Amino acid sequence: MDPMLLPLYAFAVGLTACGLAGSAMEILCGRRLAFAEPYVSPAHILRSLAATACAGPFMLANDALAARREGRIGTLALLSCGCTALAWALALGVVLITIASWVAGL
Repeated sequence: MDPMLLPLYAFAVGLTACGLAGSAMEILCGRRLAFAEPYVSPAHILRSLAATACAGPFMLANDALAARREGRIGTLALLSCGCTALAWALALGVVLITIASWVAGL
């Protein structure tokens, strides 16, 4: 397989999983996805970790765009958040593909 296809596939898997998880959480809770209640809570650590691991790039992008609209961050910080969200989606895809490969091998 072409060496460039594996990272692209992992990125697509991570972005898809992030979007599906984030959209489902927004529909269920009726609020915009963010690093705030009800998605991230110190009272529910495991639930917060799972939500952040799955929908973290979506949360980061939403929070960064909201902060930019309110003037709390500049363009460079917005670009930094965007690059971090892209890298996070790639890492999420790698983890999900690894888990799927491991489960399929059982």
